Amino acid sequence: MNIIRNMERTRKELSEFLRSRRERVLPSDVGLPSGQRRRIPGLRREEVAALAGVGLTWYTWLEQGRDISVSATFLDNLSRVLKLDAAERRYLYLLTQQRPPAEPGKTWCVVPQVIHRLMADLESRPAYVINLRWDVLAWNSVADHVFHFSTYPPERRNLIWMLFADGPTRTLFDPWTDQALQMLSHFRRDFVKATQEPDICALIKELERLSPEFREWWQEQDVHGSDHGWRRLNLEGLGPVAFEYTKLTIDQDRHLRLVYYAAMEDDGNNRGFSKWLGERQA
Repeated sequence: MNIIRNMERTRKELSEFLRSRRERVLPSDVGLPSGQRRRIPGLRREEVAALAGVGLTWYTWLEQGRDISVSATFLDNLSRVLKLDAAERRYLYLLTQQRPPAEPGKTWCVVPQVIHRLMADLESRPAYVINLRWDVLAWNSVADHVFHFSTYPPERRNLIWMLFADGPTRTLFDPWTDQALQMLSHFRRDFVKATQEPDICALIKELERLSPEFREWWQEQDVHGSDHGWRRLNLEGLGPVAFEYTKLTIDQDRHLRLVYYAAMEDDGNNRGFSKWLGERQA
């Protein structure tokens, strides 16, 4: 019964949303004459249907909130006709398909200043921001003490490249094989969102050339694991320390994730992480 009520509510919201967006668009906005005998604001249903490439009856059923199937192509056409912005388009998809639209991944983006401030407030938690290509775009001082991001040139400040092609990073992750396999499977999930981006394809080709492990594992097509769990890092001067970690989406449109680490308080080395960090910050 609750499912039926939720569906009825969603259809009502869809009906009201489409009508309000249709009434907002002026005929002149879509190249139609305004005329003198319009009794309603905005576009007529038949005009929306014609511009979106569907029949009037079918569009009327949709605007009435009837239970009909719609394609992504039609929803994109309708979004164009109704001049929907990105948030409105996403809302339309959620109302009609119960999922957001599939967005083509972009690897270039800028980290908002508020995220820099957030990471700076994490005084004892390593944190950094990655994009779909796993370029490390920003980090806090704790993460720099652990991963040494600032010592790499920008073109090499890429976590998947560091993991497979950089000796010190391979030594940092201990055991390397288990963690590298898991991280590569996570990277693959991001790759499928940006398969047309030249820079991510170039990265894969370079790593296939540089790393036999990457070349072999990339061909295995493994995709598994969640975006949270634990990592064990072998810190110079301290030894192995286990960290809980998670990834938090901070910008869905730009595919930015904040990766957050917290030392697990269950053995001597982990409890010594704060002291180790203080010595390096001194």
